[in-house]
Amino acid sequence: MLRDKIALNSVASFITVNFLKFKIMKKLIVICLFCSSIMVSAQVQFKKGPSGFADFLKDKTVYPGYSKQNCIQGTVSVSFKLDQHGNVYSSKITKGIISDLDDEALRLIRISSGKWQVPAGYDTTISVIVPVNFRLTGFNCEGKSKSEIQAAILAYKAEEGLTDAVINFYKNIGQAKPGQEVQILAIKKQLGIDDEYLSEVIGSGLKKIKQGDRQGACEDFNFVKNMGSKKADEYLVKYCK
Repeated sequence: MLRDKIALNSVASFITVNFLKFKIMKKLIVICLFCSSIMVSAQVQFKKGPSGFADFLKDKTVYPGYSKQNCIQGTVSVSFKLDQHGNVYSSKITKGIISDLDDEALRLIRISSGKWQVPAGYDTTISVIVPVNFRLTGFNCEGKSKSEIQAAILAYKAEEGLTDAVINFYKNIGQAKPGQEVQILAIKKQLGIDDEYLSEVIGSGLKKIKQGDRQGACEDFNFVKNMGSKKADEYLVKYCK
């Protein structure tokens, strides 16, 4: 996949924790952007500080191909919890854009596990919300109109059902009816899923391997397999047993 300058805005200088009361009696920590002076009852922070978190996101982000090609950008909010050792668990999207960016935001938070500092006596039932901002430069996105970008998002969502149909077919190919694969191949062509595209997915997986993210990499390699291709088989054997 093409590499270019990817600017990611992250958490600002101050991490502020607000305790809120909900009807369901859950607590929530809100990590604010550009907060100035608010009373802090308890504090969690990235071990290397806000700038360290920004660098972490910049270094680790593997910008999804579809969103990159269609200049889809914006902020994904991720909610997660931390145990006493700063390990991430129970992460979910609270505000998304498109599933490929949402998945990448979740992956980034997942691999930040163990890199958070929590205070003594920290309440591990509290949720932390972090905004992960995706920004592109160098891809001529200035020439893309909002309507074109929105159309690309809608097209992606419409095509997800077709992609699932392809995955389900190859997962259960032993039960396929004669001639059914011809229809699936036509769907793959319609979706633009060819050898070049699958090679890009494998490249994305290999980047994640270098980051120590086997889970994310194996999801990519299995996607290639479930598209009816053997191109990722060697990586599945090597990394995903």
